[in-house]
Amino acid sequence: MQRVLLNWAANNFYGWGIVGLNLLLHWANDSDIRPLMGFPIAEADVAGVDPLKIMACGEAILKSNQFQTELRRLRAGGRSLPMTVIEGLGNGLFRPGGLRGTKTMGRCIFEDTNLERLDEKLARFDVLLCASHWSAQLLRANCTKRVEIIFEGIDPSQFHPGPKSGVLDSSRFYIFSGGKVEFRKAHDLVLLAFREFSRRHDDAVLVTVWHSPWPQLSAGFQGRLHTPLELNPQGVIDVKKWVARNGIDPMKIIEVGQVPNASMPSLLREMDCALAPSRAEACTNLLAKEAMACGVPVILAANTGVKDLIADGNSLPLTRQQQVRDYPLSGTHGWGESDVEEIVEALERLYTDTALRKRIGETGAAWIVGEGRTWSNHAAQLKTLLLSL
Repeated sequence: MQRVLLNWAANNFYGWGIVGLNLLLHWANDSDIRPLMGFPIAEADVAGVDPLKIMACGEAILKSNQFQTELRRLRAGGRSLPMTVIEGLGNGLFRPGGLRGTKTMGRCIFEDTNLERLDEKLARFDVLLCASHWSAQLLRANCTKRVEIIFEGIDPSQFHPGPKSGVLDSSRFYIFSGGKVEFRKAHDLVLLAFREFSRRHDDAVLVTVWHSPWPQLSAGFQGRLHTPLELNPQGVIDVKKWVARNGIDPMKIIEVGQVPNASMPSLLREMDCALAPSRAEACTNLLAKEAMACGVPVILAANTGVKDLIADGNSLPLTRQQQVRDYPLSGTHGWGESDVEEIVEALERLYTDTALRKRIGETGAAWIVGEGRTWSNHAAQLKTLLLSL
């Protein structure tokens, strides 16, 4: 059995953690692979996960947690690990004190396109893994390493079309927006478009899932808005104050706190549409993919990794993409600035045409499954790659 260290955390609350948790779940009882995480898994990390799944992978979680003592010793010794290592790499593609195994893979999830000295930075890796063609093209243009693509997925047993629960007022039009507040996620464009759209339609409601474990990273974000986002006295982002100061009625906002990934399907199925005008996505936008899987029509920015999520009729793409010019802290090659008027036009189309909403939602859900964008496929493809090294 091959031991594989996924050198990041597993949890049920944000992107990297969701990837790690789903790989652990799918490999827990695999006869060829023993998954180990780079950090302990606490009870809070798996909050909301189906108890049967927790039971099925309980031994794998226990062994991963027991391994942490050995991992600390190996790290302190500075030696190569006697196992395959998958290192998680973000912007900059460099991790001080990074690990090396018998085989070493770098999972490269980055939006910053300043990619200098990659062959030097990535010398210890046998292969690089990314989750979009955009990322792969950038890596291949800037280094000589082998590059592979494996798309992120969804759990179709959870994320699938279904009836609304009836807990929300059915006479309102609900627009979903998710993700940690930051420039590249373009929450400012969401609010600019919603401000105009809600002036035309008093029944419009924006449902935000914008909280994250790192509220300090969102504080001060302004983008194209008049007023920046602030933290409240409790140290969390003050969404209602932010929208009010930028000319939006806070009564038209439903602010949702941090939601375990396993609880997202029931929330998404209540929505009439989802809006994701990101300026850049290293992968394909996990929340947008989950909304599509639930049969929710999604408005997507046609740029960067999101292009791998767009096919004929499965979404409403925002094609008027302009060059991003006002973000000097990062390389932005291939990023896109969505047109606010086009966002409003897309919202109008979905608002006025229920048949179109239904058709796009059904097409998107079928496309996710048909294209195999599931965690089971992700785990199977990654296993095949690991065993081939």
